Amino acid sequence: LEGPNRAAKAVEDFVVAVLVLAVSAPVMLLIALAVKLTSQGAVLYRQERVTWNGERFAMFKFRTMPENAEDSTGPVWAQEGEQRATPFGAFLRRTSLDELPQFINVLRGEMSIVGPRPERPEFVDRFKREIPGYMQKHLMKAGITGWAQVNDLRGNTSIRERVQYDLYYIENWSVWF
Repeated sequence: LEGPNRAAKAVEDFVVAVLVLAVSAPVMLLIALAVKLTSQGAVLYRQERVTWNGERFAMFKFRTMPENAEDSTGPVWAQEGEQRATPFGAFLRRTSLDELPQFINVLRGEMSIVGPRPERPEFVDRFKREIPGYMQKHLMKAGITGWAQVNDLRGNTSIRERVQYDLYYIENWSVWF
């Protein structure tokens, strides 16, 4: 994205993020309260992710797992059927409500609303060796959602297939797409 296209996407991201945060503020407040009442620890979880040009940033989510869940294991790729989430956290993940704080990342200019989903640095290091063209997905800001997710490729699905969808989106981006 260059010139007018880059500006159009930035304006679109900002306006939509402000509107979504304004409308969802009461829901986010209730979620924050529920997270606090159902488990110990912080309400928001910050996780280092990789975005455009390999830049790292702290991505916000509502906390869905017990605090310090990966202290003994280190970063773990989510597996189907795993049960690390708290009961309320599992609900947040199923409904994707845990992602709402990422609109703050959009306002901060770290993410876009639509773009390739960001991964943790540990997984980026692995995938760039295993998947041809993987690093090309970093030619655009990471998104809250992406073309792969719209096509039901999320969670524990093929990372190779997701990258193909991400690259298709990057090559065919438009305000309407």
